[in-house]
Amino acid sequence: MEFFRIQKDIPFMKWALIFNIISLIMLLLAVFFLIYRGLHLSPEFTGGTMLEIHVPEAKKIDVIRHALDKILYTDAQVQTFGTSHDVLIRLPLKEGLSSTKQSDRVMTALKALDAQIKLQCMEFVGPQVGKELVIDGLLSLTCAVVSITLYLAFRFEWRLAIAGAIANLHDLIIILGFFAFFQWEFSLSVLAAVLAVLGYSVNESVVIFDRIRETFQRERNMTITDVINHAITSTISRTIITHGLTQMMVLSILLFGGLMLRYFALALTIGILFSIYSSVFVSSALAMCFGIKRRDLNAVKNGGHSPE
Repeated sequence: MEFFRIQKDIPFMKWALIFNIISLIMLLLAVFFLIYRGLHLSPEFTGGTMLEIHVPEAKKIDVIRHALDKILYTDAQVQTFGTSHDVLIRLPLKEGLSSTKQSDRVMTALKALDAQIKLQCMEFVGPQVGKELVIDGLLSLTCAVVSITLYLAFRFEWRLAIAGAIANLHDLIIILGFFAFFQWEFSLSVLAAVLAVLGYSVNESVVIFDRIRETFQRERNMTITDVINHAITSTISRTIITHGLTQMMVLSILLFGGLMLRYFALALTIGILFSIYSSVFVSSALAMCFGIKRRDLNAVKNGGHSPE
């Protein structure tokens, strides 16, 4: 299915060097902020107490946060979820205070605002569990990148596999850089979004790589630059349909999903945008820089088709 077809190939590779320099600058900035500021990990990773409370009368978050500040919980995270009457409070670990004591102190302070405030649920995440989640999360990301690289190497050729893996890492680091710079909370849901973006990004690269191989086999007189430009141009309509519809759904989650899904949707939004960018100006350009040739792709035996 195509909305339109561009008759003349767009010279994307003409600007590849400029965009790769921009990508390198963004990556260096992302790494800098990750080292200098670090990720704002949620209590799921760092350990802490999470309280779900119900307030009969909707109160502003600032009022509840001010009440917590008075009892020295200045770093507590407060947000509504579901409705304005339901509030989620995340408390960091404090030495000498059990989860129950923390909950009692918070509820005493909140009941001073409104005696009808009720504690709906309390959960405790220990520091050891949080550490294990961090390790498991890093292991998941590593396995995802390695699996994607092996898949591309098996389906295409090692140069394209390396180019695709670098593009995936580019998207991953950029997302983490945004979260480090703005100090958005990095939770398990955000990690799930990052893993989803890795799969989403490789799908776009596979589509373009497949079209590059088909063009190489069909057009014998085209240069590598012309082949890549043609492959990208011929998939633009498909890209607009797929990514446009996906982005609409993600934006609806971002705008109407509430605070609980905000950072999940933000990670997906950033990831989708940069996956389009990286598949064109990172993976394709790197494949050209690595010296991919027609014989390299013809040597790969594959009966699969592009997931268009």
